[in-house]
Amino acid sequence: MRLLVILIIFLCSNVVHAQLLSARQAPLASQSLLLDITNIAQSKLVAVGERGHILLSVDGVQWQQANVPVQSTLTAVFFLDETHGWAVGHDATILASKDGGETWQIQQYLPQVQKPLLDILFTDKNNGIAIGAYGLFYRTTDGGQHWAIEYHNEFLFPEDQEYLAELKLEDEVAFLDEQSSILPHFNRMFANGDNLYMVGEIGLIAKSDDFGVTWQQFDEIYPGSFYDISLTNTGTALVAGLRGNIFRSAKGDSSWQVSNSAVTALLSSIILTNDQRIFILGNNGVLLESRDDGVTFVEHPQKDGKALISGVWFNNKIIAVSDVGIKNINVTK
Repeated sequence: MRLLVILIIFLCSNVVHAQLLSARQAPLASQSLLLDITNIAQSKLVAVGERGHILLSVDGVQWQQANVPVQSTLTAVFFLDETHGWAVGHDATILASKDGGETWQIQQYLPQVQKPLLDILFTDKNNGIAIGAYGLFYRTTDGGQHWAIEYHNEFLFPEDQEYLAELKLEDEVAFLDEQSSILPHFNRMFANGDNLYMVGEIGLIAKSDDFGVTWQQFDEIYPGSFYDISLTNTGTALVAGLRGNIFRSAKGDSSWQVSNSAVTALLSSIILTNDQRIFILGNNGVLLESRDDGVTFVEHPQKDGKALISGVWFNNKIIAVSDVGIKNINVTK
């Protein structure tokens, strides 16, 4: 009888402990390093970050931590609709959800690759692409049940292409190893109808009209990295990257013009609002605003100086993720 009582007490104390832990998890996780956030139909927010944290919220204030089967740092999240979503991260990890982010399943986990995936995008429930460091590029045509790696050597300099061609003839093993480390980082994608855009390292800006099978690379406008790309409501393309660099290309114009940001911080995320404004987030608490389609920007620096890594427009304010978690930012009209 005494043993049974002890067992009951033990089990009850574990339940209480688990409940207390669960209650503590979301506040702690919502103050940890988070790297991406998405807005599902203006009704739910999903944020991802270090140690496999995935957080859900319907108001941007209270956050619930989802059950995640990995502890790898997650770098990007994408939802096709209100139920189907994917997240990617370190260890070439790809996770999938079919219930609006409440639960997640592993579709790919390759710690031996030792490279992070940095973005993911689907056009429908079957066809998706995941991209990342050193030219990582995976494709699925069955909703993520199988992911096949692709190498897009068209992004290499001509001399590097020649070098790889020679190496392949001499040493197949060395060729495969070199091919997986010589390509530039692919940082971010943006889909607009049948067109897919991608930005990355070494001034990479590219466009595809066949969902990434072939690419047309834009002429170099800046030798540094770009971290985000978006199209405004007028069809103007905007890219943002290192050292405060912002470039815009108006619809129908193949050239790019620089937009003076007046900052030198790394710029990481472009946010479009429903009232024709554009915000760009960056390191050191940088928050830029444009009201003229990205021609000019004014700065609204955040006092704590923390990096604003990614953000969305939700309930007429910016919900951003940072190295200290979630930030709600009110900006005047």
